[in-house]
Amino acid sequence: MKSSLLVVDDEKNIREGLAQLFSLEGYEVRTAQDGMEAKTIIDTEDVDVVITDYKMGRMSGLDLLQHVVTTHPGLPVIILTAHGTVDKAVEAMRQGAFDFVAKPPNMDHLVNLVRRALETRELYRTNQELRAEVETMRARSYIIGKSPAMKRIFDLVRKVAPTRASVLITGESGVGKELIADAIHNLSPRRDKPFVKVHCAALAESLLESELFGHEKGAFTGAASRKRGRFEMADGGSLFLDEIGEINQNVQIKILRVLQERKFERVGGEQTIEVDVRLITATNRDLKKEITEGRFREDLYYRLNVVNIHVPPLRERREDIPLLAMAFLKEFAEENGKQIEGFDPRARQALFAYSWPGNVRELRNCIESAVVMASGRLITLDDLPPGPRSSSEARSISIPAFASLEEAERIIIAETLALVGGNKSKAAEILKIGRKTLYQKIEQYGIATGDRTEEQQN
Repeated sequence: MKSSLLVVDDEKNIREGLAQLFSLEGYEVRTAQDGMEAKTIIDTEDVDVVITDYKMGRMSGLDLLQHVVTTHPGLPVIILTAHGTVDKAVEAMRQGAFDFVAKPPNMDHLVNLVRRALETRELYRTNQELRAEVETMRARSYIIGKSPAMKRIFDLVRKVAPTRASVLITGESGVGKELIADAIHNLSPRRDKPFVKVHCAALAESLLESELFGHEKGAFTGAASRKRGRFEMADGGSLFLDEIGEINQNVQIKILRVLQERKFERVGGEQTIEVDVRLITATNRDLKKEITEGRFREDLYYRLNVVNIHVPPLRERREDIPLLAMAFLKEFAEENGKQIEGFDPRARQALFAYSWPGNVRELRNCIESAVVMASGRLITLDDLPPGPRSSSEARSISIPAFASLEEAERIIIAETLALVGGNKSKAAEILKIGRKTLYQKIEQYGIATGDRTEEQQN
């Protein structure tokens, strides 16, 4: 599908001359003789770039620009004028013009300017699509991701949430296990009841039993009064035990009893307390190995692992990186009072290429840092921390000596597509060309891209 240009000028010769030029360049061109006619076209048809004269009857180019900025954000407007002054140029740019060109324009410069405007338009659309996807996912389940692995997790969460079944969430540190637990509780019939969380690794062994089951006054030194435990607090709701692999054998036995009988006694107490608690646990350890080495009870493992949800590391689900990055960008931009719309292509490429050993937690910290460092409306490569920033330099493509220009272009496109897993939108951003141009090149060179549909890519 061709990109669409709208040429607006009250001088017929200029209007038709520019239309002919850009038609020969492969664009679909509409024309209008004044701002009012152009406004109607923009409001009713799909337009990718507007080229408009500054001074016209009925509605000036500046008035048309103000309408576009207000009602069609992201649509680039290039102003042409025979009355060019620095003041007018500054005013047009201040009000949101993509660029300002004096008549008669240098045609090569104008063609390049339109090409750059289309790239900007495509980048704006991509960032807006990401924002929309983020909001949809947040509203649906609090988990963000569109990779096949995350889609399987969504399905598991939806199936298990309405039940009483215990869930064991596994995966490396920082992959977002707690968010999965949040989603299970929030989609369950217990959503209006307490959701209590305990990070087992953060508590000393001597305190963990008291924290989970409570204690009576005088049960141990420092127990000045009775204390309710987390199981009591979670009665009727859900209890999330993070890093369950860190607990000792004594606590494991008491948890096993709660799962089997739904009852326990406080530390130092004799009264049996009955509770109705849905238990969700998480660990980054290999619990089967812990069982073999005698550190974890096998019977407890099977009680906890009624349903297992494994969250893969971020490096194995790179499709989720742009969505997560945009979600964090929105969060931290609002927190810091900054107007940041998205990421420029080099920054997006670097985020996609980096291995993220700290997973989602590291990505979140990276975006927070980038938002603090950013001074423009887009996050740039220079705004990123050293790790992700250096990843853009680590990738290289080998082109044989004496290769033709066409062969070099074919290799670059094919290798870039391979790097991003066949995702044409990401490849177009990295290559700094429009998606339509990329599709034409793929067809021209007969490049194999796999069977992924556009929906799968996005």
